[in-house]
Amino acid sequence: MEVFIAQVINGLSLGSIYVLLVTGFNLLLLVAMIIHFSYPQMVVFSMYVTWSVLKITGNNIILGLIAGIAASIVLNVATAPLFQQVMKKRGRVDINATMVLSMAIGMILVELMSHSFNHGNPVAFPERMSGASALISIGLIHVSYGQIYTLGIGIVAVSLFFWLLYKTKAGRAFRAIAEDPAGAKLVGIPMLKTGLASYALTGFLGGITAVLLSVLLGTASPSLGEQVAHKVLAVSIIAGLGNLKGGLIIGLLLGVLEALVQGYMSGSWSNAIAFVVMLVVILAKPKGVFGIKL
Repeated sequence: MEVFIAQVINGLSLGSIYVLLVTGFNLLLLVAMIIHFSYPQMVVFSMYVTWSVLKITGNNIILGLIAGIAASIVLNVATAPLFQQVMKKRGRVDINATMVLSMAIGMILVELMSHSFNHGNPVAFPERMSGASALISIGLIHVSYGQIYTLGIGIVAVSLFFWLLYKTKAGRAFRAIAEDPAGAKLVGIPMLKTGLASYALTGFLGGITAVLLSVLLGTASPSLGEQVAHKVLAVSIIAGLGNLKGGLIIGLLLGVLEALVQGYMSGSWSNAIAFVVMLVVILAKPKGVFGIKL
């Protein structure tokens, strides 16, 4: 029972990371009409920016975290004109164009992380930032500060996002474009401004995710983005592309399932579990458990 409880706590922390990533991924899919495969690489690149600022400032954690969040916002907004240029039709998702462009962006970021930071070696964050020390330790149950920070901040960030989406004017604009882009344009919703706002909001979510990954993992490598991207794609397909609420539920469940598999089975089965579930869902429900929202 102790192992079960410990792994559930670990899984919820991991799942909150998946939820934030999938929420940003789906927001761009619904509002900006793009499939942003390189979004996880942008998050990891923001972790590298955080590490660089920490190194320059003598481990000033506040400046490092601010730099990581700012880098994510700037990077996402800076790529907006590129995606808008290749989008030929606003009324549908141009999978081919956005896929090629996002993959190219991801490759460039991986190359930068591999050759421009720490001689290509993984980077490690200060111990007082990583939160590895135990907050609660009872038998096999070990709850670290990092896990509590990740879960707590993740819940707050997602809650604020859904409040913005359903309780504010900007959120109504996002939902209107997601529901009917042509109709939203006819009623006067500024498409370009709202689209850029979605990139900025996604960048902010990505920055928060970069901070939480830094705290939870305590390290980052150029290959981390690809590993995370696989999980984001799996959660999105299992839940249903563009389904924000479904992504929230599946993200948490997948995190818990992976942690339980890791706790009770040896080897790297936890990395394969997402794709096994995805294969089953694709065969049983091609549109995802909660349905596609496009």
